[in-house]
Amino acid sequence: MKIWASEHIFNHPWETVTKAAMQKYPNPMNPSVFGVDVLDRNVDSDGRLHSTRLLSTEWGLPAIAKSIIGVTRTCTYVQEHSVVDPKQKTFELQSTNISFTNLVSVDEKLTYKPHPEDPGKTVLTQEALISVKGVSLSSYLEGLMANTISVNANKVSLFLFDLFKPNTKTKLS
Repeated sequence: MKIWASEHIFNHPWETVTKAAMQKYPNPMNPSVFGVDVLDRNVDSDGRLHSTRLLSTEWGLPAIAKSIIGVTRTCTYVQEHSVVDPKQKTFELQSTNISFTNLVSVDEKLTYKPHPEDPGKTVLTQEALISVKGVSLSSYLEGLMANTISVNANKVSLFLFDLFKPNTKTKLS
């Protein structure tokens, strides 16, 4: 099992970052997520927005990893649950793969909150628990997947940063 964690600070308020984060897929900087389907979306009695989405992804694993796992296709599906609480100013997102679960599980949690010292900034914390099952070199594969998550997290952060440029701010409406 491999645990990966990261923190990123956006120099923008929580409302702006949350709007952008909800629109982050698909995007050209991270083509591994090529489809997003909303399965359920509702607002509860406390005004929190609950969403369940299905993400279609391509795991871009190296050929050696594919041969170790014993698969040729790496199109996978991820179920994502999120809750946006505008009163508490939190956006929590949890996702888990629903493909290849007999071989690998990736459980990821993202939390967006206003920066505790500067409300004009937003803190994103990310955590992922990666477990490869029933194959040799599982530790190597877990490290490889953690690295892929890290690279993709940086791409998404850059994409969100791009959305905040003055000439593209209208995309957030």
